[in-house]
Amino acid sequence: MPDPTTGRTGGRALGLLVVVAAVVYGLDQLTKFLVVSHLVEGEQNKILGDVLIFQFVRNSGAAFSLASGSTWIFSILAAAVTIAIIVFARRIRSMAWGVVFGLLLGGVIGNLTDRLFREPSFGLGHVVDFISTPWLIPAIYNMADIGIVSSMVLFVILTIRGIGLDGSRHTGKRGDGQEGEETAETAVTEAAGSAHGSQAGAGTTDDATRDAGVPADDTTAHRRDDRGGDNR
Repeated sequence: MPDPTTGRTGGRALGLLVVVAAVVYGLDQLTKFLVVSHLVEGEQNKILGDVLIFQFVRNSGAAFSLASGSTWIFSILAAAVTIAIIVFARRIRSMAWGVVFGLLLGGVIGNLTDRLFREPSFGLGHVVDFISTPWLIPAIYNMADIGIVSSMVLFVILTIRGIGLDGSRHTGKRGDGQEGEETAETAVTEAAGSAHGSQAGAGTTDDATRDAGVPADDTTAHRRDDRGGDNR
């Protein structure tokens, strides 16, 4: 019989995934709209000196303005990743993993929207990038890229901690060893109980013999005489 608690947990994780993806996608498209509407392409606008600069550029490559000129390849890859996440999402029971795939899905769809609907043509559109932090990385990126990278960082953290998609934490060999120790202790206890029961049974036989008024040595001799008579 299915566990209703598992179903509710999966529903919450899936709901969180959808909410996170929607927030990332919404922020990405809103900021790109504002950039295209108010900034001049190629012009630097220093927001926090050299720490944070807004510079509107159009990227035909991958995240962080990498591999320019391969737009159609990244469009296909982004579409494949989107479909894979949607299909895979039903297996998620962990809220943390819901955040991971939500960040990834929102970021991928954000950049895929640009590739599909922006100039110069469908599937070959250029992605709008505008965030520049030269002290951190030399590339220019956007909110979708931040969502994708954040999902990768959280993915590594959850993997290192051994947290599965269902929210359980895998203990590995340590758990197996503890289980083996408990099994060994149980076996030893049962063996000790059996030995104690045998000794108790022997003691009960001796007590019955004594209660009948027959010495133990006489009883043993009588048994030997009986066996001797049978052999004759």
